[in-house]
Amino acid sequence: MIAFVLKRLGLAIITLWILSVIVFAAAQVFPGDPARSILGPLAAPSAVAALNHQLGVDRPLLDQYWRWISRFVQGHPGTSYQYQSAIGPILLSALGRSLKLGTFAFVIVVPLGIGGGVVAALNAGKPIDRVISVLGLSATVVPEFVSGIILILLFGIGLHLLPISATAPPGSGFFTSLKYLIMPAIPLVFILFGYIARMARAGTIEALSSDYTRTAVLKGLTRGVVVRKHVLRNSLLPTITVIATQTGYLIGGLVVVETLFRYPGIGSLVATAATNKDFPMLEAGVLTIGIVYMVATLLADVLFSVLDPRIRLAGAGQA
Repeated sequence: MIAFVLKRLGLAIITLWILSVIVFAAAQVFPGDPARSILGPLAAPSAVAALNHQLGVDRPLLDQYWRWISRFVQGHPGTSYQYQSAIGPILLSALGRSLKLGTFAFVIVVPLGIGGGVVAALNAGKPIDRVISVLGLSATVVPEFVSGIILILLFGIGLHLLPISATAPPGSGFFTSLKYLIMPAIPLVFILFGYIARMARAGTIEALSSDYTRTAVLKGLTRGVVVRKHVLRNSLLPTITVIATQTGYLIGGLVVVETLFRYPGIGSLVATAATNKDFPMLEAGVLTIGIVYMVATLLADVLFSVLDPRIRLAGAGQA
């Protein structure tokens, strides 16, 4: 297990380093002058040049990259051009809000998707299987802004059942905050339900046709015991990987949902930084999303190896 985790951790660090290089290079290619964006179009060229020198953007690219990545590793990602303050507190606050929304959507969609996939597999070929499969695939292809607008028009403006904005008033309690997150969480549930249910269905059907399941049935075990003790553990292995990969989407792909429902999460923060040419905030936000994604993937690999020791032994043997 130690060798397996160390190998995965090493690969994650290499991937994050490559991501940091890509993000830094992309920020350099973006048009616009940071000092000009801060001072405005009427600022004197001398003032723009002086501010660029103060920000360090006139230094060699390797020097700029090393200065940025070394400070990021130390927990000091720099100063935001737009907010003129340290990036760390702003980024952590936005990340916390996105994690809150993503966790709420996960709590809804994971048991719903797994349950739907298992029910569809146990009734393969029957009407309930077709209904779950068609609904899941249909919900997956509907863009978030389409389902979000429909929800706003129906439940927010038409029926007045849910608030349009996802940001609860200051001092709101736990359940009040959850009420404000219900509507923005639903488009995420629509997108993720189809993927999770489809993988759970495929894994369950494969497990039902395996030799160990037939052996358990021949031993006289009831259908419920066979499903709980023999089918689910093996059928959910590929589903775990799908759930982990969707974590990156929940953290980094919330731009549309957070913008539509005016939710100040990390997705909307990165989008605003890109619009306003706030390169330090943009770089730190994208790299933070990458770190969260890598951590989720690493945890999924560890859980996968716990449930299936063959993965752990094969990974350690190749290290």
